[in-house]
Amino acid sequence: MIHSLQFRLFMAFTLVILVTIGTIFFFASRGAQGEIKQYEERSEQIRIEMIESSLSRYYSRGQTWTGIQPFVEQLSTFEGRRIVLTDPSGVVVADSQGELLGKHYNPTLPGKIVTAPWGRGILGILHVSPTSSAEAGSISNPSLSESVNRFLLWGGLLAIAIALLLTFILSRRILAPVQALTLSTRLLGQGDFSQRVKFRGKGELGELAQTFNSMANDLEQTEELRRNMVADVAHELRTPLSNIRGYLEAIRDGVVTPDTDTIHSLYEEVALLSRLVDDLQELALAEADELRMFPQAEDIRELISQAVAGMRVQASAKGVSVSTELPSKLPAVNIDSHRISQVLRNLLENAVVHTAEGDSIAVAARQQGKWVEVSVVDTGEGIPTEDLPNIFERFYRVDKSRSRATGGSGLGLTIAKRLVEAHGGKIEAQSELGKGSRFSFTIPVLE
Repeated sequence: MIHSLQFRLFMAFTLVILVTIGTIFFFASRGAQGEIKQYEERSEQIRIEMIESSLSRYYSRGQTWTGIQPFVEQLSTFEGRRIVLTDPSGVVVADSQGELLGKHYNPTLPGKIVTAPWGRGILGILHVSPTSSAEAGSISNPSLSESVNRFLLWGGLLAIAIALLLTFILSRRILAPVQALTLSTRLLGQGDFSQRVKFRGKGELGELAQTFNSMANDLEQTEELRRNMVADVAHELRTPLSNIRGYLEAIRDGVVTPDTDTIHSLYEEVALLSRLVDDLQELALAEADELRMFPQAEDIRELISQAVAGMRVQASAKGVSVSTELPSKLPAVNIDSHRISQVLRNLLENAVVHTAEGDSIAVAARQQGKWVEVSVVDTGEGIPTEDLPNIFERFYRVDKSRSRATGGSGLGLTIAKRLVEAHGGKIEAQSELGKGSRFSFTIPVLE
């Protein structure tokens, strides 16, 4: 529990909330205390000035302090403070507690000079206690500062409680897609490639969910291709092996004589098996980036001419014409001539297989910046739109009959793609059903 992301996120939010509200409480309390102190000081000053004004008015009516004692006692009761009034010489003329009358006052209370209302002369000195005296029997109430601090404390505790509740709710809501991702990832690791995360939010979590779903799609497709590859390899191996076994059993049983034709048939089946194994090995090396390459300067026009010349006999046998459309000058390319020749043969063999008598095949090349594009265009049967994205996948055949006469082993285009990509180029296909296809690939110019 304590190691869960939700718990750690909750504790992190809690710490932030406590630090934030604690800081706010500290500064608010200090600020409030300062304001309260200033208010009390101003209030104290105003009250003393009011007492001074009352005493000044009393003196102005009789021009003497005679009879001031009852008036001071009344002011003391009203203000809740001890008041001592002396004449300019310091002799007490009034004491709200009646203890210092007629005595010379040694000030123990702060003093303020009482002047005449018209501002002439000093009438006396006023001494007022800052707080209510215990002798007056007043009962102290909680100070304003304590009330404000108590209010801030309860308000802070309420804010913390609400913030923690919202943190708990929001942390669960935020982590819900993460928990869904965790569960889906666990199931995906157990082999359930149908797992998807249903999260439509935006931001990092939404992007993470989309990335996970994309990864799951890729894994599901890869797993399907892997199963198909195993099935296809088994199929491709089963047919020649079955033929070889049938021939050998027939020879063993004396049904077939091991003559030249029989041996030739066995040789063709073994050659087919050898070619399939070689293709698989070459494809595995290419996909693992372990294919040995020996790039050097080559004339692509010469390689194209050689590949076309080698394919003309097979094409002529089907009544298909093969031509080249090459510019008079092309820059040298940096390639492994053996590998690129293999790409050209694969594309030409594919074109011949999918064309009929009277069709044509044209091989062209042109420079595009730092690349040379080579294209093989035929006027054959074309490729259905739904099959076009998959034609470079291993063992994929547009002809679902799996006939070698129309589909081969299904590795030629895959190997061609890997070989072109090993040179840093790319291979593409465009096709229209019934009108033909165009395969093109790029190779780097020698710098």
